[in-house]
Amino acid sequence: MNQSELLKKYDVPVPRYTSYPTVPYWNDSPTTEEWLQSLERTLAKPETSWSLYLHIPFCETLCTFCGCNTLITKSHDREHPYVQILLKEFSLYLTRLPEFARKPLRQMHLGGGTPTFLSAANLDALMQGFLSQVTIDKDKFDGSLEVDPRRTNAEQLQVLYKHGFRRVSMGVQDFDPEVQRLVNRIQPFEQTRDLTAAARAMGYESVNYDLIYGLPKQQLSSFSDSIERTIQLRPDRIALYSFALVPWIKPQQRLFKDSDLPVGADKRALYEMSYKKLTAAGYIEIGMDHFALPEEALSVAQKQKTLHRNFMGYTERRTDILLGLGVSSISETPDCFHQNEKVLPMYEKKVNEGIVPTLRGHKLTEQDRAHREQILRFMTLGSVELSDEAQANDVRSFLEDMIKDGLVTLNGRTLSITEAGRPFLRNACVAMDQRLREQKPATKVFSQAL
Repeated sequence: MNQSELLKKYDVPVPRYTSYPTVPYWNDSPTTEEWLQSLERTLAKPETSWSLYLHIPFCETLCTFCGCNTLITKSHDREHPYVQILLKEFSLYLTRLPEFARKPLRQMHLGGGTPTFLSAANLDALMQGFLSQVTIDKDKFDGSLEVDPRRTNAEQLQVLYKHGFRRVSMGVQDFDPEVQRLVNRIQPFEQTRDLTAAARAMGYESVNYDLIYGLPKQQLSSFSDSIERTIQLRPDRIALYSFALVPWIKPQQRLFKDSDLPVGADKRALYEMSYKKLTAAGYIEIGMDHFALPEEALSVAQKQKTLHRNFMGYTERRTDILLGLGVSSISETPDCFHQNEKVLPMYEKKVNEGIVPTLRGHKLTEQDRAHREQILRFMTLGSVELSDEAQANDVRSFLEDMIKDGLVTLNGRTLSITEAGRPFLRNACVAMDQRLREQKPATKVFSQAL
């Protein structure tokens, strides 16, 4: 079967597996008390470490491709109150769980939205408010943030550098002016180039670019130019995401025509071209949709088999707790997922009333935890040991076509992705996704695999 036929066969809706169970299959939601007890159990272990994610939802303009939880506003009067509400939410946890102040904080990530919607002064207040209350693991701390080069200046980056941040991720998507117009994100090449130079001059050790393939009006020739321009600036990491078309979740994606979107073989050709150019330029493919220079921390983690994947994507190390603060933020422990209120007024109301702003979550069963570890290992290492002969036989039967098509191998109980199977990694993970297999969604929930 040739590549075009394989793409037609396997380009079906499947999860991206930043978690397991995936969010549509969360069905045993913890109460706030149960969530706090899960944190308490994890923090009680002697070697526990944790990560902190802060969600800043504000953006001045709406990018039509975006699938994030955002709030579009030009009112910067909202900055200071939001900083205060984040600190207040953390105080709710510290009051109940003072171990958060003592256990080593190994990762801190600012995401959005646009974290640099906040002024340098408010970013400084935010960082001082958090970092003065926790214990930084000085040997392993990783401070990172997402930025929009159109809304970011050197003063903001300098403030975060002062507080220990050394990694910055820049939204680029595509350098082509027509694609930028259609996704409502006019961002000249020079803006990205100059901000990259400024970050490096300050001492930022890792610069990541987010690129997206499959956007409206993208063509092989124009996206090839974007990849070459990216290589010219040589970011340390690149996240090359497949555009997730989910207009039933994000209505702004209906602002361009489906006929404008490259699909199937045409869409995959954008990735394969990028893969060839990036690897020829010295980048190493990391897991799925990520690339890094050989000396970059992600590449080192992949070699050392410590690569991890969570709601923030691939990361070089795993912690026991990911605590997400801010509207819509998702947290996790070994046995529980938790998501905050997704509507800002509801989130603010609960926090101001002294209540952890629980919206929903999921208490993981033992089976969930076992399958979570298998999918995580497969997504990070491309190979996984199945639990027993019964599961191996089940997976062999489920993946019969993928085995015949040379996309995966199953030797004894070891399931591995092949070089030809790289584009179909998500499809193969479904074999270990018991919840999806037992209850297929009645309506379209996930984006296409490719």
